[in-house]
Amino acid sequence: MPELPEVEVTKLGIAPFLEGNVISKIVVYQPQLRWMVPDEVQLACQQAINSVTRRAKYLFINTNVGALVMHLGMSGKMRVVDVGLPRKKHDHIEIELVTGKKLVFNDARRFGSCLWQSPTELPLKILRSLGPEPLTDEFDASVLFSKSRGKVSPVKSFIMDNSVVVGVGNIYANESLFKSGIDPRRAAGKVSLKRYKLLTNNIKEVLASAINQGGTTLKDFAQADGSPGYFAQHLLVYGRAGNECEVCQTAIRSVVIGQRNTFYCIQCQK
Repeated sequence: MPELPEVEVTKLGIAPFLEGNVISKIVVYQPQLRWMVPDEVQLACQQAINSVTRRAKYLFINTNVGALVMHLGMSGKMRVVDVGLPRKKHDHIEIELVTGKKLVFNDARRFGSCLWQSPTELPLKILRSLGPEPLTDEFDASVLFSKSRGKVSPVKSFIMDNSVVVGVGNIYANESLFKSGIDPRRAAGKVSLKRYKLLTNNIKEVLASAINQGGTTLKDFAQADGSPGYFAQHLLVYGRAGNECEVCQTAIRSVVIGQRNTFYCIQCQK
């Protein structure tokens, strides 16, 4: 599924077309996504888009009267095209702009979502327990160390918990743990502060690198303009089970942790 870098790249791709423009019409072809698309999204019509922002893997299209809160789910994509362009299969929502462009949300599996956040109401329930953003100063080793004390769950599951830190999805958790030399199976509470400092730095580095390179190209992701990301060719362990470790030439192993495929080097990660 699209992870934080892919969502950030999508934000960067669509923002220049949306910010400062006015929404003329919102067409919802399929309201039954992960959650029903609420009727309140129509409040954004005839409103100027002040900004496009991201929190965790949620995209916010912000207006004076509220925000469209969108999530790509497992297979969601967004693209900006001319209003007259024919609708494609799995195009569920179109946000038309007065400039003659439209933002199209396409989601084959329909696990994505489009919700409404009013500025006068409490944050949506799905947003209330989110941890810090990984690429901010708010996220540092002390956060991981303090929250991990007494935790017996694997460190990989721990850093993928959105209440601990947002946006460290499966691919980037694998890569960050490898670069830090930490066995993904190790209990989170058994990782030292010194090693969490290294892990924190590597999480930031891996995510920033992925964003700079355009997101990771997997089965379901392409940038807003349709071009793919290129980070996948630099993956060190993810998806490489049976291949040689690029550091020590030991075969990369795989195991399932928290129902997610996990890749690691038994020699490099302790």
